Amino acid sequence: MNNQGLSMSAKLKSRLQAYVQVTKPGIIMGNLISVAGGFLLAAKGNVDLTLMFTTMIGLSLVVASGCSINNCIDRDIDAKMQRTRNRVTVTGKLSVRAVMIYGISLGVIGFGMLAIFTNSLAVLFAAIGYLVYVGVYSLYMKRHSVYGTLVGSFSGAVPPVVGYCAVRGEMDAGAVILLLMFSLWQMPHSYAIAIFRFDDYAAANIPVLPVAEGITKAKLHIVLYIAVFALVAALLPLAGYTGIAFMAVTFATSLWWLAMALRGYRHGINLQSWARQVFGFSIVTITALSVTMALDFQSVVPTPLLSLVN
Repeated sequence: MNNQGLSMSAKLKSRLQAYVQVTKPGIIMGNLISVAGGFLLAAKGNVDLTLMFTTMIGLSLVVASGCSINNCIDRDIDAKMQRTRNRVTVTGKLSVRAVMIYGISLGVIGFGMLAIFTNSLAVLFAAIGYLVYVGVYSLYMKRHSVYGTLVGSFSGAVPPVVGYCAVRGEMDAGAVILLLMFSLWQMPHSYAIAIFRFDDYAAANIPVLPVAEGITKAKLHIVLYIAVFALVAALLPLAGYTGIAFMAVTFATSLWWLAMALRGYRHGINLQSWARQVFGFSIVTITALSVTMALDFQSVVPTPLLSLVN
């Protein structure tokens, strides 16, 4: 291959990488784990592999769509933050128009897959989560309110519920617990990021809790949210959806996470390092619980609160 061919190949590879980057692969991977956890919890060992994979792929495309469009919306504030100033929508490596078309296309395909292979309730939750993230959170709340994190936490909690409802086709107590559990988890996870990225958020004038109301208040909220998260997670085994293994993992991870959060009150502690540890263990916690609930399901017969089966 001549130099011109090598150059064209390198440019194509670079462009493909740029299109992958705007979808935020790390977020997609995290959502894949949670949607699989919700799906397998509802399936109770009777797994329809076609339904599982189409649900996971469809929702991943929806998430990728939301992240791509978020890159377009946030390009002005991304330019002010050290962590995000090299995103392709900031540098101009990809045009906003190209990313918007790409994001919309991913969304159309993703929602189409969910509509064809799952059911109305799963599609409804995916649509609500998408609209909250792209419309309510990205366009307004993130920039204007300290409650933006709380609003955004709902969209982050949707994937396991979509997985669960794809199997059940109805909204029962298990789906409600998952929605609350994953929403509560988002709060200390996000506040920890806001603490160790404090300068970035301040530079972009984003009113996250540590910036708007101080790190002391954010530390208290982290502790309180972890405690409530642990109580809500314990409802899954208490309600008969999971067994003793899930309860043990919940107790162990939540207690360790809470102890880690309380260390933030030690005199002279390095808050940057502490916040990174809290953030890191938040991922360990939710991954462990997602995997455990997928394996430690029980044969409870749920009472539906809402049913929209096709």
